Amino acid sequence: MPPPPSRPSLNGDIGHHRPPPVAQTVRHQQPYYRSYSSSSSASLKGCCCCLFLLFAFLALLVLAVVLIVILAVKPKKPQFDLQQVAVVYMGISSPNNPNPSVLDPTSASISLTIRMLFTAGNPNKVGIRYGESSFTVMYKGIPLGRATVPGFYQDAHSTRNVEATIAVDRVNLMQAHAADLVRDASLNDRVELTVRGDVSAKIRVMNIDSPGVQVSVNCGLGISPRKQALIYKQCGFDGLSV
Repeated sequence: MPPPPSRPSLNGDIGHHRPPPVAQTVRHQQPYYRSYSSSSSASLKGCCCCLFLLFAFLALLVLAVVLIVILAVKPKKPQFDLQQVAVVYMGISSPNNPNPSVLDPTSASISLTIRMLFTAGNPNKVGIRYGESSFTVMYKGIPLGRATVPGFYQDAHSTRNVEATIAVDRVNLMQAHAADLVRDASLNDRVELTVRGDVSAKIRVMNIDSPGVQVSVNCGLGISPRKQALIYKQCGFDGLSV
């Protein structure tokens, strides 16, 4: 059966309506895509801003709670003191001297082993976490040896003993200091040493460590080489620093 004849249009053309030009279609669709992209970018920026404000609020809230707890606890500085010093061995020798019974004031070396007992006191209502501490023994400002104390945790209202041993094995001194060492040991029977160290600690509140505080220990020791004993001990603290 033949198809029905097409009806002529008013302008005489036969057929269906012509589709709109491609350029016109693209022109109508471009604003739609541009609007969709702008709204997505604005929504993403808004989400990021909200997340940033939320995290900032939570951080400020935690900080405020910690400050309130710290003010309520009223933390005090830790007490760290050198309680006892035991002289295990102290010897002075002249390695280049053919006569070992006579000390050469130009080339003397010192060997030393001392055991120190520190007392750590925590007067706070909360615990204290100590970091690794090191102590150096010196003669007239010259480092001879060092002892290291590992970090530890101390409970509230408690006292703990900490031991450290400094061993010095034949440390050669400069000529001027060697002469002083020989004179102090042979004539005065007293060798003055200095023990210095830094103790770092953090007060722990609600499983959160406070900013670190540091106490500098400065102790003067007088040792008798003949008696192999401690003559005097004078300790002090250089201060508390954050």
